[in-house]
Amino acid sequence: MNAEFKMLVFTAPSGAGKTTIVRHLLKSYEKLDFSVSATNRKKREKEIEGRDYYFLDTAAFKSKIADEEFVEWEEVYDDQFYGTLKSEIDRLWALGKHIVFDIDVRGATNIKKLYQDQCLAIFIKPPSINVLINRLKKRDTETVESLNKRITRVKREMLYEQTFDKVLVNDLLEVSLKEAELIVEDFLSLES
Repeated sequence: MNAEFKMLVFTAPSGAGKTTIVRHLLKSYEKLDFSVSATNRKKREKEIEGRDYYFLDTAAFKSKIADEEFVEWEEVYDDQFYGTLKSEIDRLWALGKHIVFDIDVRGATNIKKLYQDQCLAIFIKPPSINVLINRLKKRDTETVESLNKRITRVKREMLYEQTFDKVLVNDLLEVSLKEAELIVEDFLSLES
């Protein structure tokens, strides 16, 4: 572990706005860099290898699990894996960056457990479950079956809220972005 650098872990149910907040913070602070997760799911049309994810086939992903190359990993859906490679953390700290994660609640919990005070875990909460479900429906990227899976998962993930260091309610985006900036500046002793 590198005590000089810290980690900010953002987690939320799908559709709560964590990716929008993370992208804003990465643009606002040059000392931050994004931890790219690995996955075995198929690459979507506009995704780029090494920017959005490290895309691995299932055998390679499972091999890295067996070789303990992940800081955390999870089978998010049946036979669909996501995780953070130890090499990704090493890469970002070698660049002299504080690491920003955009990951699911279980992965966030595992990273917080491992890195403790060096890590701040922030839960992005939607104003309500109904608002979140409407956001997911408006995306129009899901089949009825996959949307129902996401909604079931969202309800389960909302139960984790109180296990994180900070909870940020994403109701008005501009307010949420400013609150996120203040959280980052306080934890890292940075100025914007």
